[in-house]
Amino acid sequence: LSVSKAGVVPQIATVAKTNNGDNRKLVRKGDFVINSRSDRRGSSGISNYDGSVSLINIVLKPRSFVNGRYMHYLLKSHYFIEEFYRNGRGIVADLWTTRYTEMKSIYLPVPSIEEQDQIVRFLDWKLAKINKLIRAKKKQIALLNEHKQVIINNAITKGLDSKVSMKNSGIEWIGETPTTWKIKRLKNVATTFGRIGFRGYSTVDLVDNEEDGAITTSPSNIKEDSMSFEKCSYLTWEKYEESPEIQLRENDILIVKTGSSYGKTGFIDSLPKKATINPQLLIVRNRSNELHSKFLYFVIKSRYFQDQIKCEIIGSTIPTISETKILSFFLAIPPKDVQEKLLVYIESVIDKHRLAIKKIEDEISLLQEYRIRLISDVVTGKIDVSDIEIPEYETDSDDFTDDEIDDNLVLDEEDGEMEVE
Repeated sequence: LSVSKAGVVPQIATVAKTNNGDNRKLVRKGDFVINSRSDRRGSSGISNYDGSVSLINIVLKPRSFVNGRYMHYLLKSHYFIEEFYRNGRGIVADLWTTRYTEMKSIYLPVPSIEEQDQIVRFLDWKLAKINKLIRAKKKQIALLNEHKQVIINNAITKGLDSKVSMKNSGIEWIGETPTTWKIKRLKNVATTFGRIGFRGYSTVDLVDNEEDGAITTSPSNIKEDSMSFEKCSYLTWEKYEESPEIQLRENDILIVKTGSSYGKTGFIDSLPKKATINPQLLIVRNRSNELHSKFLYFVIKSRYFQDQIKCEIIGSTIPTISETKILSFFLAIPPKDVQEKLLVYIESVIDKHRLAIKKIEDEISLLQEYRIRLISDVVTGKIDVSDIEIPEYETDSDDFTDDEIDDNLVLDEEDGEMEVE
C-alpha cells in the first residue's frame, strides 16, 4: 500500500515489490496510517485494505471507544497535522520526521462514542456535498478546455471566413481547407533537434544550484497554454555548451516525444535564463518565411496534428515517436496575412477561456479551504453538530449530470464574454 494525501491506496503496478517482511509494516483494514515525513504532510488515512507499508509510516489501531472514521477526520485535520509536525525533529524542513515516541504525547479531543458517531455522520454528509460540487467545477474546466480546443482547431483548418471557397486537402485528418491554403509536410517548413546519442546525460551532469548550470527543460515545464519555470532541474554549463543546437531560443516549439505525456506541446515566448532540453523533448524550429512560429505551435498543438502523433506512437511501457515520423506529418498553411488574423483571434479565445477557468479554480480553492476548516472545527468541538438533524444523503461517488454542468456554463460569442455561474 502507499500512503498519500488521498489516503491509503494500493501501490501502482509498476512499483517494485518485496517479500522481505522485515522491511515492511503490516496494515489491517480499519488501521490508521500516517506518513512520518514532513514533506508528506497530510499523507494519512484509514485503510480500507489489508496490506503493508514502508517503515517510514506509523500504523495506529483505533481502540474500542474510538470511531475509526472520527479518528480519520481528526488526524487529517489541519490542527493535528501542524501539531504532528511541531513534535518532529530534523535538520531542515524537507528532512523532518515525527516518530511515534514523539507523537504519542499529543493530546486529542475524544468525545463520547455517540458524539463521535454524530460528527462522522455530519462530516460524511457535508463533505459529500462539497466534494460533489468540486468535481462538477473540475468538469466545467475540462469542458471549457475542450471547447477552446474545438474553436482553435476549426480556426486553423477552416479559417474565419465561412463564405470562402473550400477544397479537399487530400489529408483525412485535415479535411477541407480554403483554396488559398497550402498543404505541406512539417519537414518542408521546420527543422527538429533532440537530445540523442552523445548529447545524453546522467545524474552526475545535474547540479542543485541554478547558478552552476542551465535549465534542462522537461515535460513538467509545459503547461496548458504557457511554459512554467518555477520548478526546474539544472544541467552543468559544460554539458549545456556541448550541444549548441539544442540550446533553447525564443520562438522554439517543444514536443514531448517519449513518455506518458507524448504530444504535449509548448512554445518558448521567453526564458528566465539559458536552457536546454531533456531526452523526452524535441525542439521544432521554424525555418519558413511563409509561416509564423506561433501559428506553427498552434497547428502542432491542434487535434488534427495530435491525432497523427497518436496513430504513430509505439511502445506500451514507454510510448515514443521518432523525429522522422513527426517530420512527415502534414500541415495546412494559410497565407501569412491570414495567419496574423488567426493568431489575434486564437489569443483572444485563449484569454477568454483563461479568465473563465481562473474564476472556477478560485472557487475550487475556496471550497477546499472551507472543507479543511470545517473538518478541523467540527472534530475539535469549535462547531457543535450534536443537535443537527442530518438528512439521508447521497454517497460521495454521485455526481452532477452533464446537463446540470452545461447549464452553468454560459458562453456569449458575440460580445466576447464568458460567464460561469
